[in-house]
Amino acid sequence: MESQRVLVTGGGGFIGANLANKLAENNDVVALDDGYLGTPENVSDDVEYVEQSVLADDLPTDVDVVFHLAALSSYAMHEDNPTHGARVNVEGFVNTVEQARDDGCDTIVYASTSSIYGSRTEPSPEDMDVTVNTGYEASKMARETYAEYFQNHYDLTLAGMRFFSVYQGYGGAEEHKGEYANVIAQFADDLAGGDAPKLYGDGEQTRDFTHVDDIVRGLVLAAEHELNGVYNLGTGEAYDFNTVVEMLNDELGTDIEPEYVENPIPEDVYVHDTCADFSRMHDATGWEPEISFEEGIELVCAPYT
Repeated sequence: MESQRVLVTGGGGFIGANLANKLAENNDVVALDDGYLGTPENVSDDVEYVEQSVLADDLPTDVDVVFHLAALSSYAMHEDNPTHGARVNVEGFVNTVEQARDDGCDTIVYASTSSIYGSRTEPSPEDMDVTVNTGYEASKMARETYAEYFQNHYDLTLAGMRFFSVYQGYGGAEEHKGEYANVIAQFADDLAGGDAPKLYGDGEQTRDFTHVDDIVRGLVLAAEHELNGVYNLGTGEAYDFNTVVEMLNDELGTDIEPEYVENPIPEDVYVHDTCADFSRMHDATGWEPEISFEEGIELVCAPYT
């Protein structure tokens, strides 16, 4: 993508800042963030930063492409205030798309979630039955339903990207998320500081960990190809938390056993295992993950070694 004017909502956050900074190399980029989980410190000087909520009525949507990543992005955030979560994730999405449509922008790429697949050790395709067990998942499913409405009624182009466990480490734009950061970042920081990482249950739960650089490439390709519908962004491989800690110990030169604690998330809503089938995205754009998990672990640990 080159010489485009682009809006990234949630642009001061983890994924949004990585996307905004990458796009700013060849495009005119506006990063919009309300400051809840984002910070202007994450974005480069080439990015125009606007501190504003996606619920505002004067968004800078006079652009060629909107990447809508702004969201309350976890189970805990929604349970703290379900109404606010719905307003930001659902109303904020509709508000942003409506204003973009009014301003003549017809290409929107937005964040959905892989959590709606539930617990699966086999790769999850986009056309499988999905379910909603949390307010967070409900809000992302609502986005997908509204996107279908905008596609059918207004002929807009909307691509929903179902992310799988995105990580980068505290050396990137993830550190400000703290307790909401990916477990890899948290575990690495604990081990580097001489502390035992806390694992829920027995540590045998698995995740399809996907490096943020691969996520950014997928988002850009979705816009360039003007995709419609929903697409998985994940690697198709999964690692359990015990293995993650072991690999981090090896890379950091530490030897610290994890501490096993009771899972604060109810078992009937906790997603124990995830794994992506990314073949639809690959068929549409040629996208595939480029950063192996071993390389990703090295990148996470690099600031400490």
